[in-house]
Amino acid sequence: MAQLATISARIDKDDKIRFDEFCNAVGLNASIAINLFVKTVLRRREIPFSIESDEKTFRSESDMAELKRRVQDLRANRNSAEHDIVEK
Repeated sequence: MAQLATISARIDKDDKIRFDEFCNAVGLNASIAINLFVKTVLRRREIPFSIESDEKTFRSESDMAELKRRVQDLRANRNSAEHDIVEK
């Protein structure tokens, strides 16, 4: 038999209550549901659902600062060069 380890996570009290209620409704408990999640991640080698930011495209503050700097440079004709279109 495999040795067992404990995972401890802090979650919102109401979320825990609702999660326990859901698990009970489908014949599971929280421990079994979390184990199912872990086994699925390990088997698939991915999170079994999409994780997205609330924004359509996420950019960090440093990315946005760099983008704004480059736009300002282009508008001021700094650090830009014209190129001929090369067709193959």
